[in-house]
Amino acid sequence: MDFNLTEERRMLQDSLSRYLADKYDHDRRRKGVAAGRPFDPEVFAGLAELGVLGALFTEEQGGFGGAGFDLSVVFEELGRAGTIEPVLPAVLTGSLIAGKPDLVEAVIAGESIVALACSEAQARYDLDNVETTVADGKLNGTKVHVLNGAQASALVVTARIAAGEQGIALFLVPTDAAGVAIVNHVNNDGTSGATVSFTDVVITEDMQLAGGLAALETAVAQGTLALCAEALGAMETAKTLTIDYLKERKQFGIPIGKFQALQHRMADVLIEVEQARSAVINLAGHLEADRDTREKHVSATKNLIGRVGAHVVEEAVQMHGGIGMTDEYALSHFTRRITMIDHWFGDVDHHLARFIALSAA
Repeated sequence: MDFNLTEERRMLQDSLSRYLADKYDHDRRRKGVAAGRPFDPEVFAGLAELGVLGALFTEEQGGFGGAGFDLSVVFEELGRAGTIEPVLPAVLTGSLIAGKPDLVEAVIAGESIVALACSEAQARYDLDNVETTVADGKLNGTKVHVLNGAQASALVVTARIAAGEQGIALFLVPTDAAGVAIVNHVNNDGTSGATVSFTDVVITEDMQLAGGLAALETAVAQGTLALCAEALGAMETAKTLTIDYLKERKQFGIPIGKFQALQHRMADVLIEVEQARSAVINLAGHLEADRDTREKHVSATKNLIGRVGAHVVEEAVQMHGGIGMTDEYALSHFTRRITMIDHWFGDVDHHLARFIALSAA
């Protein structure tokens, strides 16, 4: 397996890095979140114009990427900059709406957001624990933690077909459909989530998407890789901010980075971040493997990213002292984002148990 980036991916990485360095302003983001704006439309439009959304789709779907390393390149840079723009929903739903070329085109152009509504209160992280049903042509149920659900024009909804079959099916539901109620909320890291209720929403034949639980698992595996790569980028920035602070902050007339105890702790952080990088590369390389192999790598990587992320967050905040907790200082955003990522699609404990179960099967 060749881990070196292709020329196209390196160009995408460089152009995305320069764009975010020039356009992304953490103070503006912080004030926007406080004012109820979940993301910056100007930055999101710029990402689409740059081709970032197109890199998340395969050529057959209308994009120019879609492979594991395309996702990791994009999301590591997004994580490094600390962006909260709604790019992840395109990964989570892209393969599921592939049969809707006009909608895919609108998503790639940044003109439409399609969110994945698959989590339910009783299910915790289990994708197959679904109580939302479609019976007699009506959709009923409630989905929680729908990322960017309030900003989406449509939702990909998981539901059980109550009549006859008990399988899980996928449905594309417009957010303005009669019977859809959306309650928006802001997550701890500034991203936008939502609770979505469906009451006798009329489901037509053309609203059902191809695939079921297997297609959903594939989409969530891609989304998990994206989240892990984003966490890696955020860790890199948290590490850099901490190193810079250790060089600048003085105690007893010398930079605190000269203290051997802090040097040893920082060395441990560097090693852990490199281990996280290896895990992300490993998952990106196995995203196209058979289901059991892929899912074992998904759980192994998500578990490790959660453990390393917690270590990086704790060390970065402790070595910064009180300033590391303040909302005005950039580090606090990265620590919240890393912490929040651990709870999307399974935390460390969930994926440890899942990896054991998959390995024993």
